[in-house]
Amino acid sequence: MGKPITFSIIGGGGFRAQYFLRIAQALPEQFCISGMVIRDESKGRAMEDLWKVTTYRTLDQLLENEQPDFVVLSINASAAIDYMLQLAERGIPVLTETPPAPDLDGLLQLHNKLTRQGARIQIAEQYQFHPIQEARHKIITSGQLGNVNQVTVSITQFYHAVSLMRKMLGVRFEEVSIKGMRFESDWVAGPNRGGPPTEDKLIKSERDIAWLDFGGKLGIYDFTKDQHRSWTRSNHLCIRGERGEIFDNRISIQDPFCTQIQMELKRINKGEYENAEGYFLKGIMAGEQWVYENPFMPARLYDDEIAIAVCLKKMAIYAEGGPGFYGLPEASQDHYIGMLIEQAIRTGETVVSIRQPWAENA
Repeated sequence: MGKPITFSIIGGGGFRAQYFLRIAQALPEQFCISGMVIRDESKGRAMEDLWKVTTYRTLDQLLENEQPDFVVLSINASAAIDYMLQLAERGIPVLTETPPAPDLDGLLQLHNKLTRQGARIQIAEQYQFHPIQEARHKIITSGQLGNVNQVTVSITQFYHAVSLMRKMLGVRFEEVSIKGMRFESDWVAGPNRGGPPTEDKLIKSERDIAWLDFGGKLGIYDFTKDQHRSWTRSNHLCIRGERGEIFDNRISIQDPFCTQIQMELKRINKGEYENAEGYFLKGIMAGEQWVYENPFMPARLYDDEIAIAVCLKKMAIYAEGGPGFYGLPEASQDHYIGMLIEQAIRTGETVVSIRQPWAENA
């Protein structure tokens, strides 16, 4: 194995930055943190003590002392725009968080000032690289489902869900017509970003449902706020094609010989029972076939960390002149459609997308 991939991080106050730090700590032979920009000195010193990394107060200080392969922006979308512009001027590749800008005006600004100028920017949209999503996509690309024309995503919110929806449907920048609604009810307060619940109480639950018609292909968005952290609600994804469907982990197919085929997507973990190889995900099987193998075993990473590590690996290839994997046009389209879903739910009216400038080279 060659030298580790080196990257710098701008930001460090949020939980997202710590994903990158944990990944580098778990895989030191593959990833190395080449300094962080944390403007608050006391926070910077705390991060140095906790993670054994070097911190700087400004971007100029960082670049005077470090030579990263690329820079990760782990800050809010409004602040990220300015850093993207600064790094683009210096010709430094950037991996930034989702969404790349807070609103449509910001997305258009990024397109005009960065994409059109050839800036090298990719977006850390990790859900598509979760082991289970990679396994499901492998089944789609095998052709066993036939042409996929319906997807229900009940996993995560807005642009994340749209990203999964478009990937599974094979949709790029096609126009979409959206209808939406919100249903409110009570449910027990569960975990949130702050941790597990501390008292037993009922709170309002907001379930958002939207139907996205891409013209011959249907996406169904179904998400309840904090569902992905809930102890009492399950995540769900259904992919339907001409010959079969994937319903969460169950695969049902009717082949050209009119034979019924059923399989389960089964996770294979090491370190269970008498196995002494260490505890990690080896991969996912469908019947006798491996449809996903963990590229980072035997590191003990959970699925979200595996997916973000894939983004880092793909970013390193992109920074060296290789292909992109999820650029500003894709991220802008997903956020734009996510905002239209919000509009359809809020107004109760059918909302139709307009082809945006970032689709011009699609």
